[in-house]
Amino acid sequence: MKTTGRKIIRTTALAIAVMAASVSSMAAQGVFPNAQITASAAYGPTDTNYTVGTSGNLKYYKYSDHIEAYSCTDGTTSLTIPSTIDGLPVTAIARYAFQCTKLTSISIPDSVKTIGYYAFSMSTNLQSVTLPSSLEVMEMHAFEYCTSLDTVKFPNKLVEIHDKCFDSTPWLKAQREQNPMVIVNGALIDAKTTKGDVTVPSSVKYVSPSAFAGNNDVTSVVFPTSVKEIGDNTFFYCENLTSVDAKGATYIGLMAFSYCNRLSELKLSSNLTKIDGYAFSDVNSRATITFYGTQDKWNSIDKPSNSTFLNNANVVFDNSSFGDPDPQNDDYPKNVRAITNSKYHQIQFIWDKVDGADKYGIAVYLAGKWRVQTSNITTNSYVTPKNLTSGMTYRVAVAARVNGKWNTTDPIKNAITVTVR
Repeated sequence: MKTTGRKIIRTTALAIAVMAASVSSMAAQGVFPNAQITASAAYGPTDTNYTVGTSGNLKYYKYSDHIEAYSCTDGTTSLTIPSTIDGLPVTAIARYAFQCTKLTSISIPDSVKTIGYYAFSMSTNLQSVTLPSSLEVMEMHAFEYCTSLDTVKFPNKLVEIHDKCFDSTPWLKAQREQNPMVIVNGALIDAKTTKGDVTVPSSVKYVSPSAFAGNNDVTSVVFPTSVKEIGDNTFFYCENLTSVDAKGATYIGLMAFSYCNRLSELKLSSNLTKIDGYAFSDVNSRATITFYGTQDKWNSIDKPSNSTFLNNANVVFDNSSFGDPDPQNDDYPKNVRAITNSKYHQIQFIWDKVDGADKYGIAVYLAGKWRVQTSNITTNSYVTPKNLTSGMTYRVAVAARVNGKWNTTDPIKNAITVTVR
């Protein structure tokens, strides 16, 4: 009976996902009535040439060249996945693999490259997870609704984290409280609680799909040129969004700006090659699009010919800069993170080291001015004094001294916001 129950759960989750994709597509049909609905095709099986096996409490699929973990024995609370089985590497955790299980702990080996969608979702007893150094992709909703998950350790590299992987977890709630832009090793995985005008730090190279979705408090966003894709649903239903600077983007995805009906300014790179047919579905606002390239290049972009938003836009061509119109310097700290200590009401700042830097400095925005707190830091970490005022929010910038010179412009542009706990 338990196995049947899990099958019902998986089937229900699949039905919800397909229904959601269908609803999105139907909403878009107001602009593209003849478009074929294909979003649900991604949920089908990709390779059925396998055999089923077990190793202790672990259940797995055995392929010709790798192993994929797909489930565990009912009632399992602790599970260690081996790195190899029968001489084959365990490279993936299957979609829905451990959904709704009683797992409290899981050990994932350094052979796993992919964690499938809904892999651990609704495993409400799972408290912590260490992601392996081999991990490359985490598919959508992987740990969603893991309501006890308060500790996540990431490998020290960029991982492609898809939409809503950690939604409704204590871990994500805590990260949002530290900084409304949740950034992990160059991946912006959540920005749904950002407000006003947002500048994404230059350390970010990847933005998760749906990162800003449903955020009605964000008004403008500037991406660094290191961000090459505005993925699916990135700004879905951001009703008060007026301006986006995406001068590094080569691709704009499915429903990326759907229902953003106050969007009035968009900046795009000459490197842009494709705008998805549904990218601006149900957007009727009139906007100015500044395109950093020629009209011939704009005309060559793969984009929908019947988009109301694109057809109504005033396209301005700026030929003064191509490819990278906003180059970033390398002489300031990137990937600045803040770790709050609620017991002592203090904050630790950590950042990536800057080549050639002999000193680092911390500045805080107070009473309308940037004020230097210290400029004699010799490591890539700084801890504030204890007993800061709980609940106070500050903007903080970290600068570096390279060859005797301080770059303060870029750190201020990439300042982070922190709240004392």
